[in-house]
Amino acid sequence: MPLTDAHKSDLLLVVVTLLAGLSWMFSKEAVMLMPPLLFMALRFLMAGGILLIAAYRYLPRMTPELIWRSARVGLVFGSAMSCWIMGLFFATSVGEGAFLTSLGVVIVPVIARVAFKEAQPASTWFAIPVAGGGLALLSLKNGFHPEIGQLFFVAAAFIFALFFTLNTRAANTRTITNRAGISIRKERVPALPLTAITLLTVGLVTSSLSALLEPWEATFTHFSTAMAGWIIASAIIGTAGRFFVQTYAQSLSAHSHGVVILVLEPVWVALFAAVWLDETMSPTQLGGCGLIFTALLINRWGPLSRALRGWLRKVTTKSRAAQ
Repeated sequence: MPLTDAHKSDLLLVVVTLLAGLSWMFSKEAVMLMPPLLFMALRFLMAGGILLIAAYRYLPRMTPELIWRSARVGLVFGSAMSCWIMGLFFATSVGEGAFLTSLGVVIVPVIARVAFKEAQPASTWFAIPVAGGGLALLSLKNGFHPEIGQLFFVAAAFIFALFFTLNTRAANTRTITNRAGISIRKERVPALPLTAITLLTVGLVTSSLSALLEPWEATFTHFSTAMAGWIIASAIIGTAGRFFVQTYAQSLSAHSHGVVILVLEPVWVALFAAVWLDETMSPTQLGGCGLIFTALLINRWGPLSRALRGWLRKVTTKSRAAQ
């Protein structure tokens, strides 16, 4: 049976989570060698430039409105990535940071409901308090005094939620009604130019912040092969490849809650951090991560239960046929 677009979207988003997990490792290595915002600027400008070259045939069809919609996504994404990289810079636990950032996936349906009036499944509202409990456990280890890295990760999670929603809306054709009651058709932005413009905008946002807040001279004076390697790996694998696949996957499904499949990202990050960075977590931290993971599963319960029922039907059918 051929895969539907929705199934293709889910499978591609699984690939995205694996690439994202690797990206966390590349980025952690890089920020130990150079200023974090400068690293992000170089990473995203390189990735955006690569995709812009690949998207050349789409550019003549990009109207000012489509360019602005892409850049708007990039401005939001740039703010989120700036918070995220500062969280990674200050983080004492990369695995914990990944679970905190994953809260954005739970918040996506809330943003879609409040800002854009999208109907959401009831499971979303059950997931939120569970996620809040997980967040509390991750913060309680310091007696209600969260680390600065945790605060940056949580801020990033909220902004990522808005990014996910805007990205899905930009990548899909939709009809809206203006104040005069007139229906207006909003054409989708092709995945490749949308990703290219978004990433270039992130590069401009982070380079502007870096120019204001970070010293550059020492980095370029002592630029090393290791720095170049982590930047290139992050740009090609963790950015250009990852976000093009993510945008294309989101273009296959108009439902913003589909990005909840990104539940796998913090799992990959925790595994990579344990092997790559030799990280461990306390029982309280593991409990908090477990609650956040549970919240993500609750939020995705509808699609998960349907998939499980379909699998059970197939197994039952095959068993009966064998008899």
